Amino acid sequence: MTTQRTRSLGRPTLDAVAARAGVGRGTVSRVVNGSPQVSPEARAAVQRAIAELGYVPNRAARALVTQRTDSVALVVSEPGDRVFAEPFFAAVVRGISSALLETPMQLWLAMAQSPVQRERVEHHLTSQHVDGVLLLSLHDADPLPALLEERGLPTVLGGRPARMLQPGAQPAYFVDVDNVGGARNATRYLFDRGRRRVATIAGTQDVGPGLARLTGYREAVEATGVGLDPNLIAYGDFSEESGAACMRHLLETSPDLDAVFVASDLMAFGALRTLRGAGRRVPEDVAVVGFDDAPVARQAEPPLTTVFQPIEEMGRQMVQLLVARIRGDELPAPCVLLDTRLVPRAST
Repeated sequence: MTTQRTRSLGRPTLDAVAARAGVGRGTVSRVVNGSPQVSPEARAAVQRAIAELGYVPNRAARALVTQRTDSVALVVSEPGDRVFAEPFFAAVVRGISSALLETPMQLWLAMAQSPVQRERVEHHLTSQHVDGVLLLSLHDADPLPALLEERGLPTVLGGRPARMLQPGAQPAYFVDVDNVGGARNATRYLFDRGRRRVATIAGTQDVGPGLARLTGYREAVEATGVGLDPNLIAYGDFSEESGAACMRHLLETSPDLDAVFVASDLMAFGALRTLRGAGRRVPEDVAVVGFDDAPVARQAEPPLTTVFQPIEEMGRQMVQLLVARIRGDELPAPCVLLDTRLVPRAST
């Protein structure tokens, strides 16, 4: 344990940590700088010595040597009330934070939706302030990725931009889930269970997940040979209220629908509320499938069949990809695509 005598000797040094851990000074430096070139045993000994001595790296001195700030930014292009209310964002941040614990880097978070917020964020995102940037919920017309690349700041996107679903799109570094495959499997599952009039409540179409999940729905419908019916497609914005409103619209335009694939669990929760109000039984009259496997899916009445996406793992992979870019590591691919899976529950 750290004693009063230890504290009185002044700020612990790398040499003191090395002596306590029984390793060389270079090993301590590699652990502090997050290098993978350290054995698990040596890393554990150094971390134990750091905790016992209360060693704190001198970031200013290290920055002069390494030309790094040991900071990364997470920029979310959504309003704060949505970021703190929706489970998706909380799960991504948990994954990012857990991965950063394995590095010397610290995280700062910014919402960049209003013009004032955008100006402040763009002013701060320079190599003097951060070593790299994570971008989340990027809308397709957003110029921020190009601006950051021009400044030479390593950047990783959370989610594939909608533009990258088009042929000939410029490559980008991103981590995403298989939104197209997940939506396709969910819609096909409804047809396989005997449903014939399968509608969808799509998400915002200027973000990758919104466009990709609608693409998956379209592919599943076209594979049945029944043809797409535009009256069976409604467009929400991933919020609960938009799901409720879209469900009302679908019941008005297509009262004979017997199933709906919804592009998020929050929208599906709203859709269930509308169906109850309209006297439609779930799943007897209308089967419902969501996307996310958020806590709200298990709390719904009835519990919601949904598509699980590994959101926390997405956050961890974003950090790993960004750290590799910051270090200049050779990457096997500029992107990571994570699998999804269907979670059947009582709503189908």
